Formats: sequence, C-alpha cells, structure tokens
Amino acid sequence: MNETETIVEMITRFTDIINGLEALGKTYKESEKVMKILRSLPSKWHTKVTAIQEAKDLTKLPMEELIGSLMTYEIDLTKKLQEGEDKKKKSIALKAITKEEEDVEEEKPSDDDDDLALITRKLNKFMRSERFRGRKFTSKRDPSKKESSSHGDKEKWQEKRKLTCFKCKKTGTHQI
Repeated sequence: MNETETIVEMITRFTDIINGLEALGKTYKESEKVMKILRSLPSKWHTKVTAIQEAKDLTKLPMEELIGSLMTYEIDLTKKLQEGEDKKKKSIALKAITKEEEDVEEEKPSDDDDDLALITRKLNKFMRSERFRGRKFTSKRDPSKKESSSHGDKEKWQEKRKLTCFKCKKTGTHQI
C-alpha cells in the first residue's frame, strides 16, 4: 500500500492482482490473502495490524471483515490527522508576532539579567555602607605583614601605647 493510497484503492488494486493470478492458474486461500494485506500496510497502521493479529484468528478471518475493520480505522486515523493539523495551524497563528512586539521582547530583561542586576545592587549597597568605607583591597597580600585579628593584636596595641597625646603631651592611651 502506498502512503497516500486509501484502503478502498489498495483493496481494488489487490483484487485486480489476485484475479490476474487466478486467471494464470495461481490461487490463494482466504487466510493467505488476509496475511498479505496486513503485511502490505504502512508503518502508521502497525497498531491496528497488531490489534487484529492478537484479537482475531487470522486463519478464519473473512476478507470482508478485515476490509471493514481497516476502513473504520482509516476513518479514525484521518480524523486524528485532521485534528492534529487544525491544532498545528492554531498554534502557529498564536506564535506569530509583529516587529514592534519583537522589539519590546528584546528589551525585556531575561532571568540572567535580573540576577546580574540584583548582584550589582547588593554590591553597590555594600560598597556604600559604613563598614566598607576607608578599606583598601589589594589583589595580592603583602607577605611581610602579619595577618591580625580585629580583637587583640598585641603589636598594634603596644604601638598605640607609645603615641604621644597632642594636648597633654603624655604617652599611651588615655581618656580626655
């Protein structure tokens, strides 16, 4: 069977071939004809062929019943294909956009842009905060300087004790 051929056209062609062979002396049993028809169907008919093979005894299945079953399936298949094409046509119409809409879509930020904007805002807020002001950040640390904790570096504390007060001229730290 050709992909574009209907069941009626296929059965007519099949009957012409069988009649021609019978005129030449070659005859086929009813079950052989049924099997030949089922084997000749295209792949989109595979589900129907399997259903017929499992539900019916192919040695006793009359040609008329097989043809009727195939014609019914063909009608259902045609309806499904028609509905599928109608749905495709509708979805394509919904996907179409004008040039102005396309320009507006390009201006909308994507999720990545939103994330980047949020990170940038948070970083700017941190840079403006009081804790950040006056700090200097370098890409490389000076190996000669020791890292100190903010709570109790003895060397820095001792350096502050050696300082001289501008007003009273005393050394060390004291309250005024």
